Amino acid sequence: MIFDNRPKSSFFKTVFISLFTSLIVGFAFITFYSQGASTPGNLDQSPGAGGAATPVPQRLSAETGEPGGYTDNRISSVAKSATPGVVGISVLKVDGSSIFDRNAAEKWGFGSGVIVTNNGYILTNYHVAGAPSKRIIVTLSDGRNIDGYVVWGDPVLDLAIVKINAENLTSIPLGDAASVQVGDTAIAIGNPLGLQFQRTVTSGIISALNRTIRIDTEEGSNYMEDLIQTDASINPGNSGGPLLNLKGEVVGINTIKVTSAEGIGFAIPINIAVPIIRQLTESGQFQEAYMGIFAYDKEVIPYLDGNIKLDKGIYVANIDEKGPAYKAGIRLGCIITQIDGTDINTMLQLRTYIYSKKPGDTINVTYIDKGNTKSVSIVLERKAKNGLITR
Repeated sequence: MIFDNRPKSSFFKTVFISLFTSLIVGFAFITFYSQGASTPGNLDQSPGAGGAATPVPQRLSAETGEPGGYTDNRISSVAKSATPGVVGISVLKVDGSSIFDRNAAEKWGFGSGVIVTNNGYILTNYHVAGAPSKRIIVTLSDGRNIDGYVVWGDPVLDLAIVKINAENLTSIPLGDAASVQVGDTAIAIGNPLGLQFQRTVTSGIISALNRTIRIDTEEGSNYMEDLIQTDASINPGNSGGPLLNLKGEVVGINTIKVTSAEGIGFAIPINIAVPIIRQLTESGQFQEAYMGIFAYDKEVIPYLDGNIKLDKGIYVANIDEKGPAYKAGIRLGCIITQIDGTDINTMLQLRTYIYSKKPGDTINVTYIDKGNTKSVSIVLERKAKNGLITR
């Protein structure tokens, strides 16, 4: 039998030192870890693959996107600031050949609109308020109901501007649809299913850009181009309401949804309306310059004629033989590629540029005619009245 002849005090001393050392190391580790984890922006120092440090996730600010808050807070902030600028629009329409026909049936239609100036200009859809009607009532967020009237409208673009006599209104700032990217957050505000659910807020993302869809109307088929596609919920009554970015700016006007699928809605880019609103704000009227053509881009051409090859520019499909473009030598089948040195690849781009001009202005147009590139100067004319009820 073997005995341990070492003093017992030595054994207990060794155990005590080991325990004390373990406590010190453990305390130091806990202190270091807790300090590192509580400091925003610190790096997790534990090595990952290849020994690289892993960034600690940061919060985003509600206003700027910088560290400090969450995206959900940004959506609620946009909703709070923009909601007072969204209106309900009730329109008394007439089913008949004339609004003066006493035997015609009357019915109310409902939609949404966006206050774009604090003195009462409201942007909406043409199919909401643009067609002739007996009465238009605008419902503000403070509960007031004010009669309005149409000052401009375009059925092809599906946009109209309504004016009410009111001051010091809350308007929503206009953004730049050209800066929108697929995957960006999108916020829609409107009045789905009439005025029962006023100023409903939905959110989603920008699903796609430059979409072209075919619309069948009583006047025939129409193609809407350059639309913004979103999965933010858009329902009947949302028409005419704003599609907003996270800055609270209007980037589109909600116009239509695909009823055979979920989460597919469309908005008209706001840029087309900016020059119109600017003229109305500056002079109180919009003098629409007229070029006298209608053209399609490469996204629409396959619907019309698969034999036409179009890589750039817009294809002239209709022309007013009494209009300025025809007088300058442009004909059916010509392809317009530039105006004043700016590339033109969609009809929406052409309209936006022409709307920034006034009757009497001269533009320089580059186009292709039977394979030959030509340039011509065109003096824009004033567009004839289109039958809208205006004041």
